[in-house]
Amino acid sequence: MEFSKAQKEAIEHNQGPMLVLAGPGSGKTFVITQRTKYLIEQHGVDPRTVLVITFTKAAAAEMKGRFERLCHVQGVTFGTFHAVFFNILKYAYGFRGDNILREDMKYQIIHEIVAKMDFEIEDEKELIENLISEISFVKGSGIDIDYYFSLNCSEVSFTTVYKEYENKLRSLNKIDFDDMMIYCLELFQQRKDILAMWQKRYQYIMVDEAQDSNIMQYEITKLLAGERKNLFLVGDDDQSLYRFRGAKPEIMLNFDKDFPTASQVVLEYNYRSQKKIVDAALRVVENNSHRFPKNIQAVRKATHDVCVNCYPTGKEENHAIVKEILELSKQGVDLNEIAILFRTNKQPRSLLGLFMAYNIPFRMKDTMPNIFEHWIAKNMIAYIQMAQGKMDRGIFLEVMNRPKRYISRDSLREPVVNLAKLRDYYKDKPYMVERIFKLEYDLNMISSMAPYAALQYIRKGMEYDSYIKEFAEFRNVKPDEFYEVLDELCEGAKDFKTFEQWFAYMRDYETSLRDQLRKKEESGIPSVSFMTFHGCKGLEFEHVYILDANEDITPHRKAVNVADMEEERRMFYVAMTRAKDNLTICYVKERYEKELQCSRFVGELLMNKAAMKENARVRHNTYGTGTIVKVENGKITIKFDKNPVQKVLSLEFCVQNQILQVMEE
Repeated sequence: MEFSKAQKEAIEHNQGPMLVLAGPGSGKTFVITQRTKYLIEQHGVDPRTVLVITFTKAAAAEMKGRFERLCHVQGVTFGTFHAVFFNILKYAYGFRGDNILREDMKYQIIHEIVAKMDFEIEDEKELIENLISEISFVKGSGIDIDYYFSLNCSEVSFTTVYKEYENKLRSLNKIDFDDMMIYCLELFQQRKDILAMWQKRYQYIMVDEAQDSNIMQYEITKLLAGERKNLFLVGDDDQSLYRFRGAKPEIMLNFDKDFPTASQVVLEYNYRSQKKIVDAALRVVENNSHRFPKNIQAVRKATHDVCVNCYPTGKEENHAIVKEILELSKQGVDLNEIAILFRTNKQPRSLLGLFMAYNIPFRMKDTMPNIFEHWIAKNMIAYIQMAQGKMDRGIFLEVMNRPKRYISRDSLREPVVNLAKLRDYYKDKPYMVERIFKLEYDLNMISSMAPYAALQYIRKGMEYDSYIKEFAEFRNVKPDEFYEVLDELCEGAKDFKTFEQWFAYMRDYETSLRDQLRKKEESGIPSVSFMTFHGCKGLEFEHVYILDANEDITPHRKAVNVADMEEERRMFYVAMTRAKDNLTICYVKERYEKELQCSRFVGELLMNKAAMKENARVRHNTYGTGTIVKVENGKITIKFDKNPVQKVLSLEFCVQNQILQVMEE
């Protein structure tokens, strides 16, 4: 079997630490299994002393299967960090499987804690999921809870949730997955005899996807490696995507500081993607400053150009993608070889509806939220139901103070709300009577409107947009994400003349979504994959479509510092490198009647890297020669030699018209 020079060096590495930089499609699984085989067959290593750590159970099972088919040897340990740590704790403390906290129990515990606290909650599910994620981040990063500043609530509230959660786990004699790390680290630090026993057991340690390790996992692994230092890290700092979970690409970047004698090898060949995709992806990720330099080369020759498509609106984008996929299907392309990738799982909702309309089978790796289940959508629906005469107390409570009308719950004493009786309740307060009259007038107004007009009236005429702004300010977040939900609802409502038609569509959408997933799971028919940039990691497809390559989407608007932006760029790089033969990147000019800029990443992949730097000399076919003074947010500021006035040009304008050329100095 032929190995590349770099693969051979990694496979034949015997003693001591080594860092293997393995880019997309470079054969890292191949290297790990072949090295395991080499250690056993060529160096006489006992298989029972070899530990291979992966990040998912599926990856561990695949790695084990490939190794055993290759070597027909038993005894090597293949497992996730959590599985390895729990096995150690099982021997030390007698833990059993039923001591592990189930995810549904974790959710229920946090739910009960939040219910007792004074939280103003609009979307309880989202809050609970965010708190769970934040608790995991704190534990995985080894942060002292008393010095942590929460992103989801006040520090006092988060500390209360955290400590009550911990107390509940102890009372139930349960540990969560993050506790496995904490307990294991404490065990090794306090019991050197137990640590020595496990160091003797695992004398050769290999870690796959090392860029996704957090501090706790890395510290435990270093302790296990001990004086032998036979630690073999395999990963790609350019594919580190999980900072929000505590993953630290710096672990790889600083490996030589922890292990000054460590060898390093770069698996420089990409066996997956054709050359034009590899080159374009590198042009993007090379704009990151904090990374290992790599000269990745494609083994497969260039075939198709990377396609960058601009559409006037999201609607045209969706229809164009559906048209292309239908054509590919006619040509006999396996739908399993097509993927649609996106930065957040909210993006493809309207495209998903179009897939259902055309009966194109699809699968979703991540849960796709139904917009009609969002609390803002429920508010809109409640107003419309009230306008249609449905005045149930529960529906009225949903929106009676959105915006604030200062109506008290105590005033609603019957299961059906009567506005005349409500006015009578407040008869000694003329200003309250006036507010109720205004509400009644507004409901009468929207009762005869089409859905789109009704939504716009609720937003502007009933000042719901102002309520959203106030709501966002109170929680110290930007209102844009909430406005986007409203914009998407309004855009979708344009297609319906009556509320009955719109509500029927909502029911059909929910049913179709459920049925489509059920059919896919039951029949296993070929299906187009929908997944986020995070969810697509480790996968590959013949045809890849990247949705909405626009500023504030990718990179996301929440990317506010250098570290955030570099992670956004890594996500885009990962998405690009899922494609084997055909990569199509889409962006739009306008969405929800708002102008959008193409993503800076689009400019980076289409333009020469030198032209993207400040102080670079450029030649423009209209303005002549000049110097770039700033590159920011999809725009390039150039000071031209013959004109002292600086001109700000859209990156998209430069790219589409190919008018910006780098000058040779």
